[in-house]
Amino acid sequence: MRFWALVLVLALAACSSPSGPQPAPLPELKESERVREVWSARVGSADTFVFEPAFADGAVYSAARDGTVMRLDAASGRSAWRVSAGTPLSAGVGTDGRMVAVANEHGDVIALDAANGERRWSARVSSEVIAPPAVAAGLVLVRSVDNRVFAFDAKGGKRRWLYQRAPSSLIIRAPSGIAVDGETAFVGFAGGKLTAISLANGGVRWEATVALPKGGTELERVADVVGDPVVQGKEVCAATYQGRVGCYETASGRQVWARDISSLTGVSLDARYAFVADDRGTLQAFDRTNGRSVWKQDKLANRQLSLPQPVGEVIAVGDLEGYVHFVARDTGAFVARYATRGGPVRAAPLPLPGGVLVQTQDGALHALAL
Repeated sequence: MRFWALVLVLALAACSSPSGPQPAPLPELKESERVREVWSARVGSADTFVFEPAFADGAVYSAARDGTVMRLDAASGRSAWRVSAGTPLSAGVGTDGRMVAVANEHGDVIALDAANGERRWSARVSSEVIAPPAVAAGLVLVRSVDNRVFAFDAKGGKRRWLYQRAPSSLIIRAPSGIAVDGETAFVGFAGGKLTAISLANGGVRWEATVALPKGGTELERVADVVGDPVVQGKEVCAATYQGRVGCYETASGRQVWARDISSLTGVSLDARYAFVADDRGTLQAFDRTNGRSVWKQDKLANRQLSLPQPVGEVIAVGDLEGYVHFVARDTGAFVARYATRGGPVRAAPLPLPGGVLVQTQDGALHALAL
């Protein structure tokens, strides 16, 4: 596991060491819109992991390293329940509004009732889990860092199927999860592979190569899919470290477009654009129809940006100092900024009705609106 962790540690250290590239100063906002904090709460520290909150049926679910899992009302932040999973956790929450699933670095998977937080069942996978499980179609899907995907029955926890690839000796230690659309799960793997898996039996429907490993050393040849694949309409998109971002037809896997870019957090979509923060801190928007570059925003260089998330007419992105930056969706111009003062914002901002939710590494939740 220590060897697997090397790549991300090196990438982050290069941006924060005294001799390495320094974070860009905060851009001046001449005419800033006001960011309103709708509510705030605390769940607990993420420690060295990334904990993403989840939203379903008017509720927010969040988890912390110490095993805390909680449900809050998305409109008011009022806590509905707060329980302990009984073990330290290493990944955020997956939910369909009926079941809540969390996991840890020992491969333990715990399923809770979304209504009251009661423990429903537990199971085990083969290695560490650092991405939220996906809960959909009566299944709890868990991706472990050794290139395996486990499917458990959501009601009782019985394993339904297992998909596995050969493990890699060196990987990006960043959450890489699962996207579900209809009867298919889309999963990214080491070596730049994007795979469409049947939810019925774990069979492969198609596989695409987002990026090919290049370079003379093993470190240079790391080209893993990072973040969750993202589906909108008839397309699924994914991004890689030291590789490309690409979009593919969900039915066939045929490539729609691809662009060279290196990311540590993945890609997000809205109806018109694909958004990526590259590993040097440049925000980029691409036309979803052809991959043409629409705009670049380079004034957040080396600020270790989270996944940029479209929220209405703006894009929200967090950084290593706990700021949430809002830029215009169509131009990339700065619109507003909010200081969480709760440590780095590494988890992707979560869109909520009328706003966005951010979870800091120190365990604060901030529901924000412009």
